[in-house]
Amino acid sequence: MRMLSNWLRTGAWWIAAALCVLGCSEKTTPVVTVYTALDEEFSKPIFEEFTKATQIEVRSKYDAESTKTVGLTEAILAERQRPRCDLFWNNEILNTLRLERAGQLRPFTPPGVDAFPAKDRSPQGLWYGFAARARVLIVNTNQVPEERRPKSIMDLTDPQWGDRCGMAKPLFGTTATQAACLFAAWGDDKAKDFFRAVKRNAKIKAGNRQVAEAVGANSMAFGLTDTDDAMVELEKGSPVAIVYPDQGPQQIGTLFIPNTLALIKGAPHEKEAEKLMEYLLSADVEARLAAGPSAQIPLRPGVAASKKVKTPEEVRAMDVDWAAAAAKWDSTAEFLKNEFTAP
Repeated sequence: MRMLSNWLRTGAWWIAAALCVLGCSEKTTPVVTVYTALDEEFSKPIFEEFTKATQIEVRSKYDAESTKTVGLTEAILAERQRPRCDLFWNNEILNTLRLERAGQLRPFTPPGVDAFPAKDRSPQGLWYGFAARARVLIVNTNQVPEERRPKSIMDLTDPQWGDRCGMAKPLFGTTATQAACLFAAWGDDKAKDFFRAVKRNAKIKAGNRQVAEAVGANSMAFGLTDTDDAMVELEKGSPVAIVYPDQGPQQIGTLFIPNTLALIKGAPHEKEAEKLMEYLLSADVEARLAAGPSAQIPLRPGVAASKKVKTPEEVRAMDVDWAAAAAKWDSTAEFLKNEFTAP
């Protein structure tokens, strides 16, 4: 009986020790959960380098190409009572501002962020913009000689290009962001007329990448897309060229849209998220994004842009009031939903 009792005590001790080891190892493994709208092929290598440098595991959640910024934002809003996302890496800005308006972000001021332009960061430290992309026209050089290349987003409404030009469905991502910016800049009437004309004249694709691929494959003469998707076609050797639209003195200019980073209020891994934000806002990471295949356009002074893209210092950039565009988001989204999903 005594031997059985000793055996039970010994067995219980080993079980307890094993549970302690398992529990302790789980608690001592630092993690951070990131909802990431930037394409996995561009963001994952950066997360891996961060993990090597800090031993903090990055758990990243991605969404579909066509819906990712809106889908990830809606997930964060749905989880507000029990946040799972520690840091939101958005590949645009207006859905980050939606989260700010909903009170879902918490302030943090990493060292060195004063180097970024004031218009591209929150005065309250709730979000930071970096590594921008431009909204450009990608043109098929086999179909369109240089002297006939479109020069404005208004060319999407020109009947001479009917069914030979294209744009992503303007319900998600940077296309939706650009729509809200146009509604804020032009007013509702002009913006509605523009999108109705585009719907009549152009092919509507699922996403910006599909637009770029269609132009590269000779299925369209030109389309509206982002510089990173246009760069993919250039790197593939597709017969394409990039046009930075609306450069005339009376024109609106090319829209540059930054990536944004924001910490989620009430998230479980605060310190790890702060370390990751500091890392992502570093000059080294912005330089890596600039030099990589997506050729992101750095906002931090002193970081060199790829020679394959143009910066706001080289071309006429659209003057954007991000807060005004964010205020237009709901009404713009409702109009576009009715126009572009109706039978």
